Amino acid sequence: MRRAVNDLLGAYDKLIMDPVHGGIPLYRHEIQVIDHPLFQRLRNICQNDILSLVFPGATHSRFLHSIGVMHVGTRMFRSMIDAYLRERQLSEHTDLSLSQLDAIDYLSKTIRLSCLLHDSGHSSFSHQFTQARRIRELMSRPGRFRDLWDGVDYGRYHPEEPEELEHEHYSVRVAHEVLASVDLDSAGLNPVDVIGIMETTRVAPSETFCRHARTFWEFIAGDDAIAGTIAAQDVPGLVMGLLASIVSGEIDADRADYMLRDGFHSSVTIGGFNLDHLLSNLRFGWEVSEPWMGLAITQKGLGALEDFVYSRYQMYRKVYAHKTALGFDWLLREAINEVLEDPESFEWIDTCLSNMKFFAELTDNFFWEAFRKVARRQPQSYSFCIVNRIKLDHLDTRENLNLSSIDGHSRWLAEQLKLDPENVVTCSMRARFSNIQDNFNGIKVLVRNPVSRERSLRKITDVSAFFSKFGDGTITHFYSRPEATKPAPSDLQE
Repeated sequence: MRRAVNDLLGAYDKLIMDPVHGGIPLYRHEIQVIDHPLFQRLRNICQNDILSLVFPGATHSRFLHSIGVMHVGTRMFRSMIDAYLRERQLSEHTDLSLSQLDAIDYLSKTIRLSCLLHDSGHSSFSHQFTQARRIRELMSRPGRFRDLWDGVDYGRYHPEEPEELEHEHYSVRVAHEVLASVDLDSAGLNPVDVIGIMETTRVAPSETFCRHARTFWEFIAGDDAIAGTIAAQDVPGLVMGLLASIVSGEIDADRADYMLRDGFHSSVTIGGFNLDHLLSNLRFGWEVSEPWMGLAITQKGLGALEDFVYSRYQMYRKVYAHKTALGFDWLLREAINEVLEDPESFEWIDTCLSNMKFFAELTDNFFWEAFRKVARRQPQSYSFCIVNRIKLDHLDTRENLNLSSIDGHSRWLAEQLKLDPENVVTCSMRARFSNIQDNFNGIKVLVRNPVSRERSLRKITDVSAFFSKFGDGTITHFYSRPEATKPAPSDLQE
């Protein structure tokens, strides 16, 4: 208990200096997690694949992003606790019991570890790795999931075997491996609860979590908890969903950190938003009729939330879907496919994707060396283009085209520009905001009645018309292949 009180008061064992958030405190068990080779590998995985070829400062790693997400997730949870205590003290004096302090500390540390490990399964070049055709074929191999968990019971996290592996499945596997080697007992934590609020998992929380969840519910709900408006057996699952929304939701620690971090390192201002203002207006919300438990935001905080959403929208359009950046992403995927044509590289990557003992070696550095090896042997290769920063020649950009329209426009460009249709390349990025209204319905707005002064929760789309402005958006760039990758004319071929 003394440890919990000390931690809540701000005691820590180490401080990491971060260029975005400043000093980030760490506890002893978190230092052990960070020092693990499977976590250290994130130092050698770039947060934004090869975006630095367009925005030179964007060389930051998944390592520091993961620590930043842990910091933001902690701030989100504690800011809601602080706001609750402030508001309760306006009407009555509130003293926290030792069991309440212990519950808050347990949930806070669970969130921290889950945020820290949420991206630990990313492979080389982050998202682009799993989008390469040959890698997708590798990860879809029957039995891959069972090989990955060989000798370990995965049933506690995944009730059934997934049909196709994503990086989130690898994050769960890495988290299990790392937490098994860390002294969580001294911190009073259970790894099942940490992994249980990560994506793709469905777990039965530990008895410790259930006890703390019920204490937490009684703490924040007051009369609703006393009246038993939500069945006691349902409370742990609802609290787990609340914590999961902080780790991975529509307003989550992951998005908050990568927007600020990507904007900072890319030297653009469009990724900025007022994190302090947003966090100060977040609240715990619950509806006993559904039942539902999640994040709520005050009416005065809607402006901060709108800035958050608009900044994310603009980052997708102006940075992540930048015409040169998407062109390099296409070249990168093709270069990865080239590397896998080598039987030795193919076998090694296959092994790394199936065995945690070797997964730590699957980093960006491995592929950069492989690209250089291919480039030396084959000057007319995609690897040569990546190594020498030979970019695609941009021809045109169109929005919201379907597949047949993209194909038709590609053929039209080839005809008008007198190009071989085989040399016209298309790259599309979907700005995933088409369901933003439905997604944000999971976040409630805390509305105060001007007469009774009582507060109630309403759907966010019933209060703000801002989110209705977002619709489906697909940005498609059209390019001409680099000369280095075009086959030589027949009269010049041997």
